[in-house]
Amino acid sequence: MRVGYVIKCYPLFSQTFIVNEILAHEAAGLDLEIFSLRPPRDEDRHAAVSQVKAPVTYIPGPEVTAAELWSEIAAAARRVPDLGRGLAAFADEAAGDLHQGLVVARLAAERGIDHLHAHFGNVATTVARIGGALAGVPYTFTAHARDIFHEKVDPKKLARKLADAKAVITVSDFNLRHLHGAYGSAASRVSRVYNGLDLNRFAYAEPRQRAPVIVSVGRLVEKKGFGPLVEACAILARRGCRFHCRIVGGGPLADNLKRQIAGLGLESRVELTGPRPQEEVSRMVQESAVFAAPCVVGPDGDRDGLPTVLLEAMALGTPCVSTDVTGIPEILRDGDTGLMVPQHDAGMLAEALERLLTDADLRKRLAANARRLMEQEFDIHRNAARIRTMFSGQSAL
Repeated sequence: MRVGYVIKCYPLFSQTFIVNEILAHEAAGLDLEIFSLRPPRDEDRHAAVSQVKAPVTYIPGPEVTAAELWSEIAAAARRVPDLGRGLAAFADEAAGDLHQGLVVARLAAERGIDHLHAHFGNVATTVARIGGALAGVPYTFTAHARDIFHEKVDPKKLARKLADAKAVITVSDFNLRHLHGAYGSAASRVSRVYNGLDLNRFAYAEPRQRAPVIVSVGRLVEKKGFGPLVEACAILARRGCRFHCRIVGGGPLADNLKRQIAGLGLESRVELTGPRPQEEVSRMVQESAVFAAPCVVGPDGDRDGLPTVLLEAMALGTPCVSTDVTGIPEILRDGDTGLMVPQHDAGMLAEALERLLTDADLRKRLAANARRLMEQEFDIHRNAARIRTMFSGQSAL
């Protein structure tokens, strides 16, 4: 089987789970190509990207002129039988999406692609659906969070994608229940397969002897909950708690967070490090006493599905504090594999952080249980094998 991965933007620093999955497929011998619908951004890349052997094709678009669209229709018609008849089914799609779907269809025919898989149920799946239908190959996709819950999601279009796909993967039981409840029979082929990690790259270190450092990692956007984290740090400072907090990442809220930190007099306590390479991030996480992931649901419905950095912290042996957003309670079980606090509650967050900063035995117990769960449920090679069974038409179970 030759599989084409359709991705909106590849590589993307915040989407290591896609790279992990591709590397696991390649280790198992799967022949695949990557179709990126947008050029790569000018940002740091994880070292793992350089290990990917699959060729990457950047699909022209999405802005397209009428002449370019007709030119691609003509080019695709020379490779795809009955193209005109197939095009009628996509009359309501945006011209840019249709153009990219035509290119994917043509390339699938030229390169012997047997199956298309997309990540996120938005534009990547739109293009995979068009390209697959025109080329006569099936498609699957992985639904995460923003592509399910954001207020801009079109339920009718998502239902159509769910119904047309050969199979659909989603990354948590929370998502699975939502899709089944909201889309009924259209979601009958959705299965849950957790994102995974190559656990050989995340060696466990026992966390009893750690400096009193709090670390949090992610794009500086509302759903990551960095505002409440800074508030919690102010509470810890007023209590006289000894700590230093590092927030790793870049994003649109950087200036707001800097002002918040300054306004609370926390410049010596809370550090915005900016983005860092993955190896440095892993080292920072493993040297810290606690990892904070105080995720929240944004006003527009945007939220995290199951943050990869949370999985990585649990694998590395750093005890975690997080919130009950989407699939997080499936892995962070309060008092067992981590500590759970309510969203937006800086007081409860401060209490949980202080417990882990000051109780070495609690850190050790939670971290050991979390690593055990990672080994049981989040091994990327085992989970990627389940995904490949879906490509070939078998059950993921």
